[in-house]
Amino acid sequence: MSARFDTMMEPRVERLLEATGSKFSLVALAAMRARQINSYYGKLGDGLGSIVPPQVTSTASKSLSIAFEEIAQGAIVGVKRSEIEAAEAQAAADAAAEAAKA
Repeated sequence: MSARFDTMMEPRVERLLEATGSKFSLVALAAMRARQINSYYGKLGDGLGSIVPPQVTSTASKSLSIAFEEIAQGAIVGVKRSEIEAAEAQAAADAAAEAAKA
C-alpha cells in the first residue's frame, strides 16, 4: 500500500507512537532504519548485500519517510538490547546444559 503524501502528515505521529511506545524509541528506530535504507540505495550498484531493502511500497523519496511508513505498517519492530542479551544468555545456558549431558 503506497502513501498518498510525502510529508509527516501521514503516517500520523500518534500511530507511530502506538507502534513504538515512546518518542525516544520512535526516533531511535526511525533514524537507524533510515540509515540502513540510505546504505541500501547507496550500494545498489555493488550487487546484493546484507542490507535489507525497504519493506513497504512507497511513493516517498526520503529514507526517513520510508522508515516511518515501515514502522506504521508493522514491517519493522524495535527490539530492546536487554531482550537480545537475555535471549543470548538463555541460548548459552541451553548450550551449556546440552554439553553437560553429552
